[in-house]
Amino acid sequence: MTTARPAAVVVLAAGEGTRMRSTTPKVLHAIGGRTLLGHVLATARDLAPERLAVVVRHDRDRVAAHALELDPGVVVADQDEVKGTGRAAWCALAALDDASRVEGPVLVLAGDVPLLDSGTLGELLGAHVADGNAVTVLTTRVADPAGYGRIVRDGEGHVERIVEDRDASPGERAIDEINTSVYAFDAAVLRQGLEHLQDPDFAATSNAQGEVYLTDVVALARTHGPVRALETDDPWLVEGVNDRVQLASLGAELNRRVLEDAMRAGVTVVDPATTWVDVTVELAQDVTLLPGVQLHGATRIAAGATVGPDTTLTDTEVGEGAEVVRSHAFAARIGASAHVGPFTYLRPGADLAADAHVGGFVEVKNSTVGEGAKVPHLSYVGDAEVGAGSNLGAGVIVANYDGVSKNRTRVGAHAFVGSNSVLVAPLDVADGAFVAAGSTITRDVQPGALAVERAQQKSVPGWVARRLPGTRWAAAAEAAAGAGRGEDADGSDGTGGDQA
Repeated sequence: MTTARPAAVVVLAAGEGTRMRSTTPKVLHAIGGRTLLGHVLATARDLAPERLAVVVRHDRDRVAAHALELDPGVVVADQDEVKGTGRAAWCALAALDDASRVEGPVLVLAGDVPLLDSGTLGELLGAHVADGNAVTVLTTRVADPAGYGRIVRDGEGHVERIVEDRDASPGERAIDEINTSVYAFDAAVLRQGLEHLQDPDFAATSNAQGEVYLTDVVALARTHGPVRALETDDPWLVEGVNDRVQLASLGAELNRRVLEDAMRAGVTVVDPATTWVDVTVELAQDVTLLPGVQLHGATRIAAGATVGPDTTLTDTEVGEGAEVVRSHAFAARIGASAHVGPFTYLRPGADLAADAHVGGFVEVKNSTVGEGAKVPHLSYVGDAEVGAGSNLGAGVIVANYDGVSKNRTRVGAHAFVGSNSVLVAPLDVADGAFVAAGSTITRDVQPGALAVERAQQKSVPGWVARRLPGTRWAAAAEAAAGAGRGEDADGSDGTGGDQA
């Protein structure tokens, strides 16, 4: 990759994207954990440009706000009602020149090309600078070039011009080398060419759309210096998004590449066809991803951990050697060698220490579960601290909400809470304390104490015989009572003799 640094990068993100059939601007649709614009801006920043501009027009406020959220240093340039990529580039250069006149190489990129990488742009920039080109165009060859601008070369193989599909002759339409809408310009050449394009008569007569085409600068630039092309043999890198079909297709290809890179780095992906990993996810060596896994956002999986099957983690940290089975987690932390699942829901703020066990049908929210502590099944733990080595039995509920505010509960180290108990916050169950099964605890429990809160059991003998005579319940009860007296179900005493 070249060490050349662009004077500016211009990202064209003004289009409406009508074929997306969406109220969301095209460049704000997402694949692989980033919007289309987010992918392009991240790639542009990898080149360390002196300045970075994004051109906006359709749904200007949303696109501009998103660009500034991703990169506060970006210059937002507004395109007016004059249509065309040439007008967009003109507006960007004018906005950049307002601060100080741009001099040197300028990269122009489309805002809907998410797979384009900084390595390819670095090669384009390096070739542009090394050859002293006026313009360098990134091109590729495709089996079906319909809809794309064609690269027209002169007799010596140099780039002569770019002709849009609608303006191409039958012979030009047969050309399979296409324009990718990725360019490196000399700033002075770009500025002069754009000034020429602003003549309304030129736009009205130069193409079928009557728009201001950036591609027209290529032909004009030949009087200033060499115009060359850098051809990439990977069409996916320069594929743009025009509709939902292409969005899905590029999303699948991006995911395939992410998984391939992960596997080559030492991650086991059992079923790539059902595994989806965002570009922002970090996977360590010897991680195993089982079928049906989705990893999103800032999720990080440490060495030796196993995730899946059928697990979705978002912004979640998983420690070394941990296991997460058929579970969902969002903004949670899972410690080393911890076990989670199946059917566990970790909500924001769930923090499981090393060797913790949170089992089936458990929900944890804004709570810590200490080292070696267990919440095995069928429980809700909200706004709580569960100490190291403690055990919450089946059906335990930490009742954190009183209808007005959330309150906290502390369960100390090596405490035991029996099944089907309710801990009503605010509450402190101290170290080594026990809570008897079926209790509703509303007052603090002292260290080593046993807390019991439940009504005394009452049995009413003969209730079934009196209230439900002749039913199967009465018959079962009568048979059991007879067996308890040493009699057979038929009333005999079991000796084989006749009754007197």
